[in-house]
Amino acid sequence: MTAISERLVGTVDGLSAGAVAQVDAYLDLLDADSRTVPDVYRWTNPLPGVALTVPVERYTSQEFHNEEMQKVWTKVWQAACRVEDILEPGQYVKYDVGNVSVLVVRQKDGSIRAHRNVCLHRGRTLKERDGIADSFTCPFHGITWDLDGSLKHMPCKWDFPSVDGDWPLKSVQVDTWGGFVFINLDPEAGPLSEFLGDLPQHFESWPLEKRYKQVHVAKVLRCNWKLAQEAFMESWHVVATHAQLLPGIGDAISKYDQWGNFSRTLTPNGVPSPHLNWAPTEQEMVDALTDRNLDETPKVMVPDGKTARLTISDNRRKHLESEIGAEAAQSLSDAEMCDSMPYTLFPNLHPWGSYNRTCYRFRPYGNDPGMSIMECMILSPYEGDTPPKGAECLWVETDTSWTTVPELGLLGRVFDQDDANLPFVQKGLESGALDEVTFAEYQETKIRHFHTVLEQWIA
Repeated sequence: MTAISERLVGTVDGLSAGAVAQVDAYLDLLDADSRTVPDVYRWTNPLPGVALTVPVERYTSQEFHNEEMQKVWTKVWQAACRVEDILEPGQYVKYDVGNVSVLVVRQKDGSIRAHRNVCLHRGRTLKERDGIADSFTCPFHGITWDLDGSLKHMPCKWDFPSVDGDWPLKSVQVDTWGGFVFINLDPEAGPLSEFLGDLPQHFESWPLEKRYKQVHVAKVLRCNWKLAQEAFMESWHVVATHAQLLPGIGDAISKYDQWGNFSRTLTPNGVPSPHLNWAPTEQEMVDALTDRNLDETPKVMVPDGKTARLTISDNRRKHLESEIGAEAAQSLSDAEMCDSMPYTLFPNLHPWGSYNRTCYRFRPYGNDPGMSIMECMILSPYEGDTPPKGAECLWVETDTSWTTVPELGLLGRVFDQDDANLPFVQKGLESGALDEVTFAEYQETKIRHFHTVLEQWIA
């Protein structure tokens, strides 16, 4: 076997023997791939150190929530919407986080601007939902601003001598990457490119700006926003929460890395979990990863002499031919077709690499530290220079199953299983039984990385 150091772009210095063995097992799969695997899969930058503990108050305290709003959400770059949500002049999206509301609007010249969704007169919100407009009029007294935020009309202007005509809406910084429209409420914040660091390089082979939002689903959860997203930042929980997936997912063969403001997981599919005490057949591995709840979904059969991993890969390559062309699709490696590759960009965006279409976003819901919003977007490839119109967001009631949205497929059942844990974790944290939460050294690398970055912002 080739030494692990010769198969990586980076180093595993500082990792425990168990973590190195986990990385080594994943590299074995890359070495056995039927195609050339992109170098990005071998890029390595672990987070050495011991298990991390953080105070329970980070999930339960109103004071800490207020501090996050002041020091993080009003200072950090965050994805507010997709470019395809606002294709036409005058189209706008209302983006809310905590008690902050922002209008992101397409201008007449095609550019994008963002304004605080607050009337400068008495503070009323200007818009309550997404839409299209030629101006923003306050429903209270009729003061109107143009799309660019400049004052357009003011009834009884004579009664406001201090307003000399230059009374623009509070502007918000805007920039784009990967088809996402990012905002920053801090006028002194550095550029988005600086905040992203090397993240764009990781997506060069699968540009997210060549995707469109085919599905968008959201739900209010009864737990803190950090707790919600942490449930999606490690593969270790599969062993208990998603046990039906174990025949086909190498949960404990995952590789974890972090760089700057982002981190990622690489979890192999089409191989059995090391936690199993029995050996599934190749067909059982495929069946575990196939959504059989939909009658119209054909069963994926493993041909004689083929592995589950290659069968899944060949099936997905064939499906992609109609979207990106046969030559491009057939050149993609098994790792690109099979493996889960979720990235996390601080504080709350989770785009997946390769041609997995999943992207999550989490944020506080109002001013309640015990409530949050979880969103799932399905980002699909498109042809041409202009993306199709992005799907409108479908809200699922808090006590309703994710499986009521058939477009989510297998994800609906998986989300229900995660959802079943979260209110009880929040309840346990609020019980006073614990003073701190402890995260594993390697398999919860992404969570440790997130809290390390969070501490820097709070400080």
